Amino acid sequence: MDISTIIIITVFILFFVIKSMSQINSDKAKELIQQGAVIVDVRTPGEFAGGSIKNAINLPLDDIANLASKQLPDRNQPILVFCLSGTRSAMAKTVLSRSGYTNVHNLGSFMRARSIAG
Repeated sequence: MDISTIIIITVFILFFVIKSMSQINSDKAKELIQQGAVIVDVRTPGEFAGGSIKNAINLPLDDIANLASKQLPDRNQPILVFCLSGTRSAMAKTVLSRSGYTNVHNLGSFMRARSIAG
């Protein structure tokens, strides 16, 4: 294996390690869900229509800044965001936090969110 292959593999691994570190712990997420956290699917309406998580609302990443104030009036309520892979949900968490939401957490990917939230 040459050095460039090792570097590429290392960068790939680091990307996923950093990405997973930005996600909420599954036990904490379950606790927040039991306390009434809002689960937000930030995928497109088409993706959402193809299936989502029970009781999740769809606020697509592209429109989340505009839709959040109407759909999420309590800026202190726990919010759990997810998408297909966890990348858009990380961005959504940033957008919501910058918009004054104080309790936003990244559930990560759809598969991870479904395993946590059911």
